[in-house]
Amino acid sequence: MSTQTLEKPPVPALDEARAFAARRHQLFIGGRWVEPQSGERFATHDPATGAHVADVAKAMEADVDLAVHAARAAMEDTAWAEMKPNARALLLNRLADALERHADEFAALETMDQGKPVRDARFFDLPYAVDLLRYNAGWATKLNGESISLSGPGTWHAFTVREPIGVVAQIVPWNAPIAMAVAKIAPALAAGCAVILKPAEETPMTALRLAHLIEEVGFPAGAFNLLTGFGDSAGAALTAHPGVDKVTFTGSTEVGRLIINAAAGNFKRVTLELGGKTPCIILPDADVGAAIQGAARSIFSNAGQICNAGSRLFVHRNIFEQVVEGVSAIAEGTKVGGGFDADTQMGPVISSTQRERILGYVKGGLEAGATLRAGGREIGGPGAFVAPTVLTDTDAQMAVRREEIFGPVLCAMSFGDEDLEQIARDANASDYGLGAVIWTNNLSAAHRLARKLKAGTVRVNGGGLDPALPFGGFKQSGWGRENGREGIDAYTEVKSIAMAI
Repeated sequence: MSTQTLEKPPVPALDEARAFAARRHQLFIGGRWVEPQSGERFATHDPATGAHVADVAKAMEADVDLAVHAARAAMEDTAWAEMKPNARALLLNRLADALERHADEFAALETMDQGKPVRDARFFDLPYAVDLLRYNAGWATKLNGESISLSGPGTWHAFTVREPIGVVAQIVPWNAPIAMAVAKIAPALAAGCAVILKPAEETPMTALRLAHLIEEVGFPAGAFNLLTGFGDSAGAALTAHPGVDKVTFTGSTEVGRLIINAAAGNFKRVTLELGGKTPCIILPDADVGAAIQGAARSIFSNAGQICNAGSRLFVHRNIFEQVVEGVSAIAEGTKVGGGFDADTQMGPVISSTQRERILGYVKGGLEAGATLRAGGREIGGPGAFVAPTVLTDTDAQMAVRREEIFGPVLCAMSFGDEDLEQIARDANASDYGLGAVIWTNNLSAAHRLARKLKAGTVRVNGGGLDPALPFGGFKQSGWGRENGREGIDAYTEVKSIAMAI
């Protein structure tokens, strides 16, 4: 009797992604691909294997200066500055179509660079990026002012107009490279700004591939520029450059503070989407099965490398053990591995440095008295893998419960009654206020608790990102909002005009 070897299906467009990664990568400035003036390059690596992915141009201050001048020139060139709103919308829709056509290649590049399961990249990150482009394309023709009635002497025709803010520096993180890049460039280009995008040094590949699509679609020279490089050189030079009118940054709160200081020189407009320590609250009437799945998904997706990850779990004592056991079982049963393995449910964290940082938090929590319910260990192999982890018996002073870990680590706590004031106080006991999640079937409790939570986004019984829903945080989670009408308004200045009749 013969046996047949069953092979896993090949990853779509992996060969194309590898071929692109192997190319010589340059900077995209003023509509041209150019070498960095220093001639320096740096290597990127697959966090799942440590293997070399690509060699990338390293932008420095001189390259930043060239990109800023190219962007300023675009803001004065009629090809971009006087382009009709419907023409900007058409370009963005063409870019969305191109990204959709190449979605398999982008997903493979994302996994090579960032490590997440290719399935997640292909069926969440890429569709979301395409939706962002199409949603913001629709805003290009709707950036209107309003007529205003004046009360002073005389007869006046008074109105406001919205104008593009100018040259925008956009710095994106490594946890969702293509989605975050598109979330920033789409509203900025829809508003008529000129963009300089700097992807994270760990994950530049999808931004580079996107720049090629932007070139092919036909955006005017200088409307979009791409600088690959490091935060302490290219990023710092961008945020301090007097020719930049606005900086938008997604990343750590510590770097956000540096950007605020750098932007002070010419009072740049600043949008910051920073850290989070999202509470997930499960009331006793909730659908427990759905809440368990949702709580696990919120903290273990993308290996916990999500600013809005539900890293603090508050559960009513009547169902606490049931929920903790359920989430712990999911943690222990999660298949952790390389992103191209069809069985993988959770990929690596971004680097060995991040892995050690995460495990350090867990170790500190255990030494301070926390109880380990699942995970808490490094997974062997060449990649930067961490087991999904669940802790109980933490207190508010422990760093593992207080600070953003950016890894698959959940701290679970119980509460004894349904005093919504006290639940909200406990959930709000954080320097952060990015998001919150409530699980309940009590409509009144959901509304009342949502109003009490100090968070920019409150989700009830699930839900996720949508391009139409403003996203941002309270407290040290940042300044401003992305997505929705607020997101595109942030790339405009309001001008008041009054004409005597």
